[in-house]
Amino acid sequence: MTDINKLAAKALQKTFDLRASYADFRVVETRSQRLGYSDGKPEEVEESTDRGFGIRVIVDGAWGYCCSADLDEKEIIRVAQKAVEIAKASAVLKKTPVELAANGSYQESFISPHKIDPFTISLPEKLDFLSYIDELQGNNPGISGRDSFLDFRRTIKDFYNSEGTAIHQELIHSGLGLSVSAGAGRNRSTRSYPANEGAYECKGYELLDEFDFKVDIPIIAEQAVALLNAPTCPSKICDIVLDGSHMGLVIHESIGHPLELDRVFGSERNFSGASFAFPDNLDNLQYGSSIVNVTEDPTSPYGLGSFGFDDEGVKAHKVDLVKNGILVGYISSRETARKIGRTSSGSLIAEGWGNIPIVRMTNTNLQPGTLSFEELIGGIDDGLYLQTTSSWSIDDMRQNFQFGCEIGWLIEGGKLTTIVKNPSYGGNTIAFWNSCDGIGDISQWRIWGTPNCGKGQPGQNARTGQGAAPARFRQVKVGV
Repeated sequence: MTDINKLAAKALQKTFDLRASYADFRVVETRSQRLGYSDGKPEEVEESTDRGFGIRVIVDGAWGYCCSADLDEKEIIRVAQKAVEIAKASAVLKKTPVELAANGSYQESFISPHKIDPFTISLPEKLDFLSYIDELQGNNPGISGRDSFLDFRRTIKDFYNSEGTAIHQELIHSGLGLSVSAGAGRNRSTRSYPANEGAYECKGYELLDEFDFKVDIPIIAEQAVALLNAPTCPSKICDIVLDGSHMGLVIHESIGHPLELDRVFGSERNFSGASFAFPDNLDNLQYGSSIVNVTEDPTSPYGLGSFGFDDEGVKAHKVDLVKNGILVGYISSRETARKIGRTSSGSLIAEGWGNIPIVRMTNTNLQPGTLSFEELIGGIDDGLYLQTTSSWSIDDMRQNFQFGCEIGWLIEGGKLTTIVKNPSYGGNTIAFWNSCDGIGDISQWRIWGTPNCGKGQPGQNARTGQGAAPARFRQVKVGV
């Protein structure tokens, strides 16, 4: 047995000596590295390593959780005792006892696929790459500000529970992004690439080879300059097409969050809100048009929310959320899934070792359609094409929203024409998704990573993915 195996066995045995009906032991080690470049010089080089463990128990029908950065036998016994004490205290106030949906027992390892470990690449080589990006950004004399970054993370997780599961996982995440700005003060415009928060995937340093910076950076620089004198987005009702990266935000906010089952049951009500998608809507609610199909899938290749197992040992698998427009599933844990008579979607995730796992999105994917980009645009006589998220707002029940983008184009006679600045739109979640009548094909589809989805009290950040292609929506209020 390895040292962690032995420590896990002692931790689990101690919880059962103290009458726990369930227990799990989770060790997490994270190495992070971020490099930034701004206006011709390095801005930040940050690197950190963090390791610790947490013990979660059910005692008298209630949860207890305790954690520590000291991974030794004496501390593990103390933490196990404390977790049990917390559970007993919680049990005094419980409304209903915790029950878990059934789950298998696994003894497996999972290493996320990657070609180049980013931590084998030297800091000078990474800074040279950012210097090259900065040079491309600065070639347009109209650009007044330029920023870029690289972001890498390796997470090693070992998980054991009282049901016999023992799992080892290693996940590599890589991210990159850049932005250019033109003008100054109130008359300032910004274009981001490849998306508002860059591109993040569950892969290695090879991510950098996926983008044609030499071609694309001059394009966004020209757009940033053009936006300075562009007309403002008109205010009207018209048909719109949203680009794939922005669709990721729309999916995240108007489908992902409202279908988190803990949120549906009210656990977030006093912080970030609840949801309109109550369990009596399951298999009944017409969430979107018949072409809208959405899955929760942590097995998606290279998705930022991909893994082998979640943080309570549920094996990664795909779950339908919306099928042919009908609400058919939720993002769930073993506890929340049990409440509706289903099995977990495998979506219980914690940020690091210092937090108890909560229900989180993994990869929430809008399945691709059949239309080319030209067909999406060509189906509109008078409308708007919006690209790259700039702002978002949605009410606490996830029903009414307002989203903004960095740039837009008028669509006239099925063609893109005039650039407009500050494009925005708003609507009602259900009406909006039911107005969807076109989705881009697989050639336009990718999973866009969100590295900082916030939730919980105390707050936790999660890394999620949203699979999307450009999509078309009819009769939407724009310029809001």
